[in-house]
Amino acid sequence: MQTVSFCFPKICFLDWNNWYKDRRIIGAGIGGRGKETQMTQPGQKRNYQREMEQIMEREGREGRIPSLLLHSCCAPCSSYVLEYLSRYFDITVYYYNPNIAPKEEYETRVKEQERLIREMGLQRPVKFLAGEYVPEDFYAAAKGHEADPEGGERCVRCYELRLAHAAGVAARGGYDYFTTTLSISPLKNADKLNEIGARLGDQWGVPYLLSDFKKKNGYKRSVQLSAEYGLYRQDYCGCVFSQAEARARKSAGNGR
Repeated sequence: MQTVSFCFPKICFLDWNNWYKDRRIIGAGIGGRGKETQMTQPGQKRNYQREMEQIMEREGREGRIPSLLLHSCCAPCSSYVLEYLSRYFDITVYYYNPNIAPKEEYETRVKEQERLIREMGLQRPVKFLAGEYVPEDFYAAAKGHEADPEGGERCVRCYELRLAHAAGVAARGGYDYFTTTLSISPLKNADKLNEIGARLGDQWGVPYLLSDFKKKNGYKRSVQLSAEYGLYRQDYCGCVFSQAEARARKSAGNGR
């Protein structure tokens, strides 16, 4: 495993609300090699798993092993994604998660990610790229939405923050695609993740690999792999707000 430290050029999030709104008004889509025409009827859900398979099938017919920058939220969520995608892509795991708190928790998750990559013995070597840990960027993005429930606007802004950095790194690094492991969680909105990723891909000129990794029992397989490798599995998403919610649920379950 090759480990590379990377510091993304600073983005000023002091005026996050305007930054965020400006990007949301740009239409979603996929550019470059990843562009697929997907016709859906009104009210019909898109099958992101099938769209991803179509992209991989096309790349296979062309005899290519495209490069993929895979944003990872944690080792457990990345386990199945790495097992699945390493057959089709030359993968670099990009670990950028400034939402995680406290710092000790962040460091624990980083080490587990690196250990998993070393121990999995995947079909192709996987590189590891560490983003900069700047919690202030997350708090700027979440400002005004601290009390939102998990899955609300605060989380959407967190998706945007992390995927924006991933898109920039993918573009500057010349990757063929970028995507995230986040959609493997039953608690994460795949529609929103793909909408944000595709829009950012258009802005940066690098295709977002549409995905919904919870499909085909992806989440179940990630639980199995986590047990197999003895991975540390956290009981909250990462930020202090989700940690407080997790503690409240636990207390309620204990009757306190």
